[in-house]
Amino acid sequence: MSDTTFDAIDRRILAALQDDATLSMNEIAARVGLSATPCWRRIQKLEEAGIIRRRVALLNGSKIAAGVAVFVSVRTNQHTDEWLRRFAEVVAAMPEVVEFYRLSGDIDYLLKVVVPDINAYDTFYKKLVAKVDLSDVSSSFAMEEIKYTTALPLEYMPVEKQRTTTSV
Repeated sequence: MSDTTFDAIDRRILAALQDDATLSMNEIAARVGLSATPCWRRIQKLEEAGIIRRRVALLNGSKIAAGVAVFVSVRTNQHTDEWLRRFAEVVAAMPEVVEFYRLSGDIDYLLKVVVPDINAYDTFYKKLVAKVDLSDVSSSFAMEEIKYTTALPLEYMPVEKQRTTTSV
């Protein structure tokens, strides 16, 4: 298996793991039509290739006092490598930030922050702006989570066509 070549079985393995990473090897193998050992080898190769980054448990934020999602748009007039390194270090050290992107367009960076309430966000905001020079910070509070998934779409993944043999 190369970094860019997969087959339909690899895709089915990834779909099964994205759906439930706690499945046993036997359950995954049964879903994809393999025995356990070849299935395990394929999963190992997918992990070694960096396709599978890690396996985690997804928590319910509202049950652990982290149910308020805030999308923070950041603009800056500083675009040096040193400034970005410092900004990334500050953001990485803040556990409230669960996603962090550098963007094209009017907004330079987008952060997804989870906190228990507006007061906790205010504390987060004050810490952020005290540690990094930012020209504009705009916050949008999510009113309702309509769709949330960590599963990536697999239909774009290039797959080898199954070879078929014909008898003469």
